[in-house]
Amino acid sequence: MSMSSGLPRASASPLKLQFPQSLAVYDDYAAAQKAVDFLSDKEFPVENCMIVGTDLKRVERITGRLTTGRVAVGGLVSGIWLGLFIGLIFALFTDEGALGVIISTVLIGALFGVIWALVGYAATRGQRDFSSIATVVATKYEVLVEHKVAAQARELLAQLPGATPNPFE
Repeated sequence: MSMSSGLPRASASPLKLQFPQSLAVYDDYAAAQKAVDFLSDKEFPVENCMIVGTDLKRVERITGRLTTGRVAVGGLVSGIWLGLFIGLIFALFTDEGALGVIISTVLIGALFGVIWALVGYAATRGQRDFSSIATVVATKYEVLVEHKVAAQARELLAQLPGATPNPFE
């Protein structure tokens, strides 16, 4: 590897800037996106920008109460899908009786799914009697910009009404 100028080579990753500087910090993604879109509308080279979500938190939305019946139905449905998938694969390699193969794998999959789901539910011993959907979200969104165009970006962003290009908020 040759570094003729003595400077490190630019990163090969598209998710990195060489020398990023903070342009602004926003409370939601839409505001950060609006700022970058504004810069784009002003012909700013937005390939020198990055929006970074910071201050991550885990949010879990409870979708319902788990009962033995709900767990069994969930296991049944997932077992049917698994059995159908396996049955279709087996049916590709059989000459006759494909429908019988599919039906038998669906039934075996359904039985397996119910048993597996109930065993898993019993293993929790009532410590988690609810279903939920979880995700990780950012609470702040920082717009970073390459150092060589940071001054230009700040000047342009100052023209956007309501934009507060203050990285120290």
